[in-house]
Amino acid sequence: MFGNLDLTTLQKLWWIIDSLVGSLFLFLIFVQGGQTLLCQLGKTPVEKSLMINSLGRKWELTFTTLVLFGGALFAAFPKFYATSFGGAYWVWILILFTFVIQAVSYEFRKKPGNLLGEKVYEVFLFINGSVGILLIGAAVGTFFTGSNFILNEYNLVSWTNPLRGLEAAFSLFNLSLGLFLVFNARILGGMYLVNNIDFTDHADLEARTRKWVLINLLCALPFLLYVLISLVFMDGFGVDPATGVVSLVSGKYLSNLLAMPLVLILLLLGLVLVIWGVISTAFTARRSGIWFGGVGTVLVGLVVFFIAGFNNTAFYPSKAYLQSSLTIHNASSSHYTLTAMTYVALSVPLVLAYIAYVWRLMDTRKIGAEEVMGEEADQMY
Repeated sequence: MFGNLDLTTLQKLWWIIDSLVGSLFLFLIFVQGGQTLLCQLGKTPVEKSLMINSLGRKWELTFTTLVLFGGALFAAFPKFYATSFGGAYWVWILILFTFVIQAVSYEFRKKPGNLLGEKVYEVFLFINGSVGILLIGAAVGTFFTGSNFILNEYNLVSWTNPLRGLEAAFSLFNLSLGLFLVFNARILGGMYLVNNIDFTDHADLEARTRKWVLINLLCALPFLLYVLISLVFMDGFGVDPATGVVSLVSGKYLSNLLAMPLVLILLLLGLVLVIWGVISTAFTARRSGIWFGGVGTVLVGLVVFFIAGFNNTAFYPSKAYLQSSLTIHNASSSHYTLTAMTYVALSVPLVLAYIAYVWRLMDTRKIGAEEVMGEEADQMY
């Protein structure tokens, strides 16, 4: 069945699959966003325990999806994986370190006799939700601004900046994208907590949570507008389909949006869904805002990946030497590998169905104060 597909079609298919996994990760970072809200929302130990135990039900999903995203990129586009993870390793090491301290925090925050104390582990959770997500946003931003690498004839990477990827955070565009992701994660985190926690006897916590969802949208808007306006006017990295030569093209990303009207519709629909999720959470008694905001985030994430990789665009451009830039064509695996992976990918719907089933089981009953007051629950997170 899939063996009859040509290499170009398989490359596009796997860029779509990787984009979907990456966009799902951007939704699941509501866990990280919720972690950064602890200091604003958790005024008492019980309130903090409510929040942390609620987020603790889902934190493994975020990390698992990040690993799945990296694994899918490695299998489908190994040259990108080798170039980015092999050259910009300091930024990726720092990102992974923030996820390591997140796992440690959920494991040991409430353990009796822990050496660091609850406050330190809560700081670790904040670092994961702020620094970790900011750097992920900056790394995604390099799809548009480029990175400092050169590939030789043997595809060995040389990184031309001693910061090894950390320099991405010093670009205004990358930094703005990263900050937008941080605030959007906080929006999603607040909406998730509203959906997941039983606020009986904690009406003040619910009111604060709904209020901060709106505040974080207002904080996110300037960074979102800057990113969108920059994409309209910035030069992009176009690829000549006949020769493979990469060159700077004026208004490339705007051209990509206009050339792919469905992608433009996805962008507008995604933004509307996120805004509606915020409005329904902040101004009504509804608890379903997370689903509108989550779907909207996935759609916007897909748009980011699509305009970076499709329509003859270099998705990982090199600022040091344009012809080292990576495209979905020159960075992909062989036809045989992509075909075999496509058969394996048929199991993805089953995995998603299992995740949805487990999610539903965990959320059958809203988490309440009685679940975090007992000794066993306290030792959970």
